Amino acid sequence: MVEMEQAEAQLSELDLLASMFPGENELIVNDQLAVAELKDCIEKGSMEGRSSKVYFTINMNLDVSAGAMVVFSLSCILPFKYPAVLPEITVRSLLLSRSQQTQLNADLTAYLQKNCLGDVCVLHATDWVREHAPGYASRETTTLPAPGGAVQPVLLVLTRLWIYSHHIYNKCKRKHILEWAKELSLSGFSLPGKPGVVCVEGPQSACEEFWSRLRKLNWKRILIRHREDIPLDGTNDEMERQRKFSGFEEKVFSVNGARGNHMDFGQLYQFLNAKGCAEVFQMFFGVEGQ
Repeated sequence: MVEMEQAEAQLSELDLLASMFPGENELIVNDQLAVAELKDCIEKGSMEGRSSKVYFTINMNLDVSAGAMVVFSLSCILPFKYPAVLPEITVRSLLLSRSQQTQLNADLTAYLQKNCLGDVCVLHATDWVREHAPGYASRETTTLPAPGGAVQPVLLVLTRLWIYSHHIYNKCKRKHILEWAKELSLSGFSLPGKPGVVCVEGPQSACEEFWSRLRKLNWKRILIRHREDIPLDGTNDEMERQRKFSGFEEKVFSVNGARGNHMDFGQLYQFLNAKGCAEVFQMFFGVEGQ
């Protein structure tokens, strides 16, 4: 009965969070199938057949200074044994540098470990973030020299991830890649086949969220082959100017091989070259493109 009680606690907390964050895009259930599985298991009184963890994101607009509102996102994954064990919560914001974000998440985990272990605690986590997160933005802000020797904070970083997979065939995975890129406002492309290639670019936190979701899927092999982090002047216009791709799409080139599943490397190189990314080809495959 312990497993059933844990499942019921998870569903009850999700219902509570939905009432506490009713606005559009405040609470996003990232894996609807996992919630459906959870409800089905509770209805039939057995956890048999449950295969996915509940995964959702909470977006909060917080006042960081003098009425300036910034979005802080909590990505939450509930282990099967939650609340007996802590949830996996990662807080992200464009306002935070990587070191600030790391420190905030470490402090949040320490708080939950000390005060909430054994109880449902996602709502407590949102309260803690609302109270403490804005203070982390004033710590160790990354800076760049500005004209006249002044120093200006860098609040935006464009990240570009070049992801290599042994292969990408599965239609469900391909659908996830397209949907997640659109949801997170990322540009780039995916190339199914063997090997598989995915490139995403956009705000640093959004790219890291995409990678966090992608690597949790079942892969024979997947890794970030190359990463680019480009500090910006703090404007969305600059973010758009630095993008190599105008949107996100699945590319399909001519294929060959016994199963007709190997990409045409020449066409891939030509595509990358046209986008100003030709040097990435050698990073991926160890040979110069042509």
